[in-house]
Amino acid sequence: MSEQVLPIVGGARERRRTRTVSIAWGGKKISVGGSAPIRVQSMTNTDTADAIGTAIQVKELALAGSELVRITVNTPEAAAAVPAIREQLDRMGIDVPLVGDFHYNGHTLLKDYPECAQALSKYRINPGNVGQGAKRDSQFAQMIEAACRYDKPVRIGVNWGSLDQGLLAHIMDENARRPTPWDAQSVMYEALITSAISSAKRAEEVGLPGDRIILSCKVSGVQDLIAVYRELARRCDYPLHLGLTEAGMGSKGIVASTAALSVLLQEGIGDTIRISLTPEPGAPRSKEVIVAQEILQTMGLRAFAPMVIACPGCGRTTSTLFQELAAQIQDYLRAQIPVWKIQYPGVENMHVAVMGCIVNGPGESKQANIGISLPGSGENPAAPVFVDGEKVRTLRGERIAEEFQQIVDDYVKKRYAPAQAAV
Repeated sequence: MSEQVLPIVGGARERRRTRTVSIAWGGKKISVGGSAPIRVQSMTNTDTADAIGTAIQVKELALAGSELVRITVNTPEAAAAVPAIREQLDRMGIDVPLVGDFHYNGHTLLKDYPECAQALSKYRINPGNVGQGAKRDSQFAQMIEAACRYDKPVRIGVNWGSLDQGLLAHIMDENARRPTPWDAQSVMYEALITSAISSAKRAEEVGLPGDRIILSCKVSGVQDLIAVYRELARRCDYPLHLGLTEAGMGSKGIVASTAALSVLLQEGIGDTIRISLTPEPGAPRSKEVIVAQEILQTMGLRAFAPMVIACPGCGRTTSTLFQELAAQIQDYLRAQIPVWKIQYPGVENMHVAVMGCIVNGPGESKQANIGISLPGSGENPAAPVFVDGEKVRTLRGERIAEEFQQIVDDYVKKRYAPAQAAV
């Protein structure tokens, strides 16, 4: 008897069930966890005491698509500037919640600057550096009490590099008493997870509702991150924030983040993500937002902007025309999407193909909403254009790029216009 062949099923696993955490500012609100989409967030690298400079960078990140933006609150000057940053963003019409990143002195800043505590939409607390010894519990409790007082959610974020040394020593002592002690790596994993969950439970004991807590256990190694989050997800139902602590610069940072987060997201783990790229000199901070969006979109988990499919090029494609056109169209779509998403709902799901020769060009172009197959080496200097699988036109001459862009623009207005506007 032949083995029964079953259909092959694609797609990510069902999302892990979590509590829903609401983050509010003004009269607006977004959710993390539960049935909410996986949120993209980022962090400024400005001096927060520079209210105008920080507000400008927050605006850039928000316009790029960051749904939460974290700012450093590390000095009295920074804390004093937070209300002005919020006010400036509101004047500019930038609807994004601000998350305050606290280390070492957060309990003091939240107490001494109540306007800062109120202006922030969420606090980030690292239990590894809220204080040492007897002070640790009281200073952690003070920050949680501030969150309760101002009705703010909290991310309890444990980091490999700033793990509570007292807790680590305790777990190492417990491990030494085991008949077969764990290796050092397993002990470190356990310390990270225990720190996060025990801190969350402590926050609930102080009075913070469980649906106001998000957890993270961030490390820098890809396999370490996967191992830690798999176990963290198994042990709790708090929403989880994903990200490598220090992903790195350029392609290394992008590849490391994609490798780690894609595995976890495919398994249904993760409710909000940040790509911690080291920016290259002069590069925009918003690149980390685009990378986060593209990870989610290429995995089919969310759609943010029309996707451009382009061939890599080979000996058949000696012309750079298809490379230039692909870059031009991608830049054009990203520039248009803030307006298009308002005017043309669903346009973020559009696929555009820019291909370089006859081998895969027509086939890939037919699979996209709009596609163009540019001539390769020795081919007839003509570029057939396909719309929804049908050849509609052949472009020739020096204005192929401009004409194709106009075809894309016309397609968007026709295909995605709301029903009433289309009448």
